[in-house]
Amino acid sequence: MKPIQEKLKEKPWLGWVIFFLTVLVVFMLGMLASSIVQRRAEAVFAYTPAVTFSEYEPRNSVWGELFPREYDSYIKTSDTTFRSKYNGSSMIDMLEESPRMAVLWAGYAFSKDYSQGRGHYHAVEDIRNTLRTGSPADGVPSPQPNTCWTCKSPDVPRMMNKTGVAEFYRGTWDTKGSEIINPIGCADCHDAKTMNLRISRPALIEAFQATGRDISKATHQEMRSLVCAQCHVEYYFNKTISDGVSYLVFPWKNGTSAEEIEKYYDNIGFTDWTHSMSRAPMLKAQHPDYEVYLTGTHASRGVSCADCHMPFISEGGQKFTDHHLQSPLNNVAASCQVCHREETEKLINDVYSRQDKIIENRNILETLLVKCHVEAKNAWDKGATEERMKDILSDIRKAQWRWDFSAAGHGNSFHSPVELGRIIAGGIAYAQDARIKMARLMADLGENREIPYPDITTKAKAQAYIGLDMKKLREEKKVFLENIVPEWINSGKEREKDY
Repeated sequence: MKPIQEKLKEKPWLGWVIFFLTVLVVFMLGMLASSIVQRRAEAVFAYTPAVTFSEYEPRNSVWGELFPREYDSYIKTSDTTFRSKYNGSSMIDMLEESPRMAVLWAGYAFSKDYSQGRGHYHAVEDIRNTLRTGSPADGVPSPQPNTCWTCKSPDVPRMMNKTGVAEFYRGTWDTKGSEIINPIGCADCHDAKTMNLRISRPALIEAFQATGRDISKATHQEMRSLVCAQCHVEYYFNKTISDGVSYLVFPWKNGTSAEEIEKYYDNIGFTDWTHSMSRAPMLKAQHPDYEVYLTGTHASRGVSCADCHMPFISEGGQKFTDHHLQSPLNNVAASCQVCHREETEKLINDVYSRQDKIIENRNILETLLVKCHVEAKNAWDKGATEERMKDILSDIRKAQWRWDFSAAGHGNSFHSPVELGRIIAGGIAYAQDARIKMARLMADLGENREIPYPDITTKAKAQAYIGLDMKKLREEKKVFLENIVPEWINSGKEREKDY
């Protein structure tokens, strides 16, 4: 056998082959070593530190001492500068954007004030500031129930554990204002001992039970949406479960579609309020984000809420979930482009295109509903009977429920545009039916003239049109914010010293 030196002389190219093979082997070994080091770093980071605080610890900063990366990213949620074409994290006065909404909610608290929330970090502050919750100034209690606090703070599971669920719901929202201090955060979604995702609000567990499902069997990926579904859902206050209590219930017994929820409400004879102009028995959609998400293409492919709104990030070789909850449009590289390879501008324009089309049709329905309420009031004024108005008011209720279901979830025109298009189309049909029936009724009453559309081109004009004294409401809220809220905050800080 010839020695290797002679073979190389006969075949000089063989040396280059050996050289490149050696380089390749060294490179692969280097990659393997790097991977091992990175995985060891991640394993160390994934280790859950020994937790010394209570499972109901509401202070996010205390959790942040053990989980600094997650906490640092969570603090970024306080930034409200980002605004997309329609939404974002900045506070948007939706009644200024569309004054028609004030007429649609005449007689209901949303006609006073409706702004897009600034995100989890500001949840407690925003519920104090909004005119919807009332103003317990000078000892006058607020009309809103204590249940309104349920999704605003990790102090809620602490209080529910302390007083019991039904007792927490009891009373008006000002009775526990000094207890609810910390904004939405760690204890709302995580088990303190294991850091596993957990359900901290009983309404979601009870909703699963009502449909014969066991939420404890949900997978980790499902939990990455279900922790959001504790709050980003449609709900109502059931006052028959416990005496004097506005008990929080998700109306999912028949299913989670707009029609199935509507059927649930119809079967129990539930009405949120009676419209002050049309006298229609109305339903108010809250924010059915989870229900609409379930009908979209992302849900059907197993994409969770957290995949887009809380994507994974790496820092110093360590991988963790970004707790800066925000619009994916402000973080396209880490959210959309993980799956979609298109350019950032193309992806954003695709979102806007879907939103444009949905909102175009939603505005048509919104305008029709204003006409419905105005014309119904005219019919009452002209002597219409309850029997003749019954079917008309039912159509108005159905039409506005579909409008509200599509409008209340700010991101839903992207989450499931096909489903929202279907829902809005149904609303337009019901609104047109209501107007045709009213035209026939008015003809029978000898009234054939067209009812003029009101001048509601601004929020102020729309609120004045439905009879709201906004100056008085703002003065009452100012007294509350200056005199009562500081006492709540100081009392809460004193109490936290004992945790």
